[in-house]
Amino acid sequence: MITQLSDFFISGNMIHMSILTLLLAFVFLAAWKAPAWVWRIGLLALVSGFLFGLLGYYQICDYMHSHGDVSPAVLMGGYRCTMIPVVYGFIIFIVSLIIKIFQSPRI
Repeated sequence: MITQLSDFFISGNMIHMSILTLLLAFVFLAAWKAPAWVWRIGLLALVSGFLFGLLGYYQICDYMHSHGDVSPAVLMGGYRCTMIPVVYGFIIFIVSLIIKIFQSPRI
């Protein structure tokens, strides 16, 4: 299980995944210290995940342009690796929404 998670972390680009992990830590820290910021940090993680996905798609297009004919297996591997930060950003956003729901005042 741990090796699979580290493989996802490495496949999703170490820098991008590290930034998203810092944002996840900030969500938990904000839940404790600054509850008003939880949703905003989660939204920042979602937008950052999309940005990192677009950068990955740009790298795929650049590789296809420079190498010409690319096999579908290589192309799908690139798409898979590009989607990892996007999904991680979505997960962080969902966690921030769940925290925000539990922090909302009771009626």
